[in-house]
Amino acid sequence: MYYKNKKINKNFEQTELAVREELSNVGFGILTEISVNEVFKKKLDIDFKKYKILGACNPHFAHKAITSEEMIGTLLPCNVLLIERDNGTEVAIMNPSSAMSVVNNESITPLANEVESLLNQFLDKL
Repeated sequence: MYYKNKKINKNFEQTELAVREELSNVGFGILTEISVNEVFKKKLDIDFKKYKILGACNPHFAHKAITSEEMIGTLLPCNVLLIERDNGTEVAIMNPSSAMSVVNNESITPLANEVESLLNQFLDKL
């Protein structure tokens, strides 16, 4: 699987706050965020459910990855997805091991596994 997900029984805004806090607790900050529903409305005049992509980064692991494989920046940061659902919000995270499996560099595998472990801890705590 290229992602893991979890349904949270909180509204979108409450879930987003919890996501940001729990990501921080495992050493990740948010570098980018895209409110896809806002983009769809502005560019296409389409109403869409709340759908936000957060680009999460742990500088320590990013530095190790980039110094091991310079072009790995094409696969960074780790995306965290929030989707508005009936009676709650779905949170999905990318699977770093799956994403990094396309990189032909064995030194990346242990890093991807460590990042995956941290992201799994994050998701479990939500």
